[in-house]
Amino acid sequence: MSTSEHITDLLVSNFGTDPESIGDDVPLRRLRLDSLALEELRLLIEDRMDIDLEDVEITSRDTVGRLVSAVHDKVTA
Repeated sequence: MSTSEHITDLLVSNFGTDPESIGDDVPLRRLRLDSLALEELRLLIEDRMDIDLEDVEITSRDTVGRLVSAVHDKVTA
């Protein structure tokens, strides 16, 4: 499973996000992810992918693609 697929799966299963609304250029705020939801998503990603995202800055203004890229960089580091 790719980084993008993991994140899409988490968004759909934990936040009820419509898979059709998830795209690389979609801002996270458009998926109704506020700061609390982003923190929850960060923890879910860390657990699922066994990585530490403590130093990764992601806000609701960032895009899904930016999130995927940041996570992928940690996975491959």
